[in-house]
Amino acid sequence: MRQRSRTAVLAILGASAFALAGCREEQVDAEAFPSLESCRQVAEAGGRISTAECDAAFAEAQALHVESAPRYDSLQVCEEQHGAGNCGNEQEATGGSGLGSIFMPLLTGYLIGSMLGGGMARSQPLYRTSDGRFTNATGSSTLSSNSGKGRMDASQFTKPPTTMGKAPMTAATVASRGGFGSSAAARPGVGG
Repeated sequence: MRQRSRTAVLAILGASAFALAGCREEQVDAEAFPSLESCRQVAEAGGRISTAECDAAFAEAQALHVESAPRYDSLQVCEEQHGAGNCGNEQEATGGSGLGSIFMPLLTGYLIGSMLGGGMARSQPLYRTSDGRFTNATGSSTLSSNSGKGRMDASQFTKPPTTMGKAPMTAATVASRGGFGSSAAARPGVGG
């Protein structure tokens, strides 16, 4: 009887370890670029990404920027979160669409994720933070640089919720959250 219970315990422990391993977030290769041109230069130099992938990822990041960038009711609140000179009104930041009375951070780069086997994952816009680092639209990932390579959780490439047409964040909203993105846990990533 003792032998059977020991075997059962080992089987349960083995199954638990396997289940825990299965719960780990899938990792993807990620690369951050400060601009489309910097991505193309890497591609032309024989990087692991092509110029066509650079173009497609940049277009996706720009579209996500227009749709999902954090929006603020004043330039002051935006610059408190993203640094002086890193914000513009919605029309400037999106290239002509939107309201002039809503402010959002300027796009300061983009992040590309590649699935195993070379398949393209989603891209994400990057924004400067008030401490000089970089973050995605939801503030869930903080990077030390807007250029470099690393591995990140695939969830960091999930399409962020839209902020377009929603009420912009106010000083009170930002304070209640503890800052932009503070309601989501910051995760290390590329250059982080």
